[in-house]
Amino acid sequence: MNPKFEEQKHSEEVESGVHNYSREQEWVKPEDPLLLERLEWFQDQKLGLMIHWGPYSQLGIVESWALSDADAHWSRRGIDWEKDGEEFKRQYFNLYKTFNPIRFQPEVWADLAAEAGFKYLIFTTKHHDGFCMWDTHVTDYKITSPECPFHTHKYADVCKNLFNAFRSRGLAIAAYFSKADWHTPYYWAPGMARGRHMWRGPSYDPKEYPWLWEQFIKFTHAQIMELISRYGQIDILWLDAGWVCARNGQDIRLGEIVEKARRLQPWLIVVDRTVGGPYENYLTPEQTIPPKPMNVPWESCITMGTSFSFSYEDDYKSTRQIIHILIEIISKGGNLALNVGPQPDGRLPRGAISRMKEMGEWLKIYGEAVYGTRMCPPYIQGKFAFTKKNDTVYSFYLYDEDEIIKDELVIPYTDKKITYVELMGTQGSRVDFKQTENGVYIKLPEWAKKGKTPIAHVFKMKL
Repeated sequence: MNPKFEEQKHSEEVESGVHNYSREQEWVKPEDPLLLERLEWFQDQKLGLMIHWGPYSQLGIVESWALSDADAHWSRRGIDWEKDGEEFKRQYFNLYKTFNPIRFQPEVWADLAAEAGFKYLIFTTKHHDGFCMWDTHVTDYKITSPECPFHTHKYADVCKNLFNAFRSRGLAIAAYFSKADWHTPYYWAPGMARGRHMWRGPSYDPKEYPWLWEQFIKFTHAQIMELISRYGQIDILWLDAGWVCARNGQDIRLGEIVEKARRLQPWLIVVDRTVGGPYENYLTPEQTIPPKPMNVPWESCITMGTSFSFSYEDDYKSTRQIIHILIEIISKGGNLALNVGPQPDGRLPRGAISRMKEMGEWLKIYGEAVYGTRMCPPYIQGKFAFTKKNDTVYSFYLYDEDEIIKDELVIPYTDKKITYVELMGTQGSRVDFKQTENGVYIKLPEWAKKGKTPIAHVFKMKL
């Protein structure tokens, strides 16, 4: 391997499988009026369901990353893997021969997502390991392969059935697609350090083997066009593996394929995450929330449990934590992509289901302060967070578990004059207030101080 090419692995913006995110200054505003309109639409949605699912769920391990020898120090913990890298890769790549999620019910997933208040789906059509969850025609490493026992099932084409089910409930579709592919010989080529000393990039320098890299480009373009041309309306093409880009010597001519895709679906938002430039239409912080509001479209990808893939006996965030995360994100101008990893049998874990239902119950009452809103000064201050919609400002007070409910609150809003304040809830009612240079003084009604500590008190303030 070329020494200069080898050095790239030390400069990638990925640590333990978690991606960094582009700076706000790197965002390029689209010129197409339709794309600008679609980004406004995207910013209205606020809550997306992200799903990482594939044969790796059988072992309850992190998706794909254990294949990269350079990432073995964190990705292979907890399992006695084969020490021989090539043998280990054979074992991992053969997992699809036992993947048989016969309890997969796309309609159940879609109903639950709609009930929980999600507005769009981000689904892993293909992760870095290269396994395809749709009936691709350019590789046999797929869910519909005759070697995969699930291929005879009525829902064998997972993407087709999942996308149709979610669309029928009014949810939009984002197709996650990894630009890297560690299974195809066009990226990790046999005989070129594929076996024992592999990293996340290709096993060769594309400049030294341009004919092989060209095969990889054709392979990648063909797969993207399959998803765009055969799987109904795709609202977002969500591209992962940011190290696959021109500045790293891995130019897949993305502009060419995006232009071709938009001839069929001109509304298509593209997320070439961590790369910046004209094809990263919104930014994607991962497992983090930006410290300050960002004045560009963005979405934080955050797991409900500890990992993106299914993990046995995983520890899930409480519903209170999840709602607080959502509120912090929207108060800073972003969307939350909340990830759930399905079980290998095709069901969503019970812990995830219970939290999704609780989220839905909360959002049915307070969704007005979430969906279709924009950030509003002072954004987030202490335990208060703010959003706005037209002439209405919404203020959230975020309660810790078992926190004593106060008789009075001072909402730190001083930007404009308030004419009316309502405490939202099942018994929502107008409340008396006094606005001073320090904020809006509220005395809570008696009904708001009874029962368990709420996740938040939400105030609707008219300007």
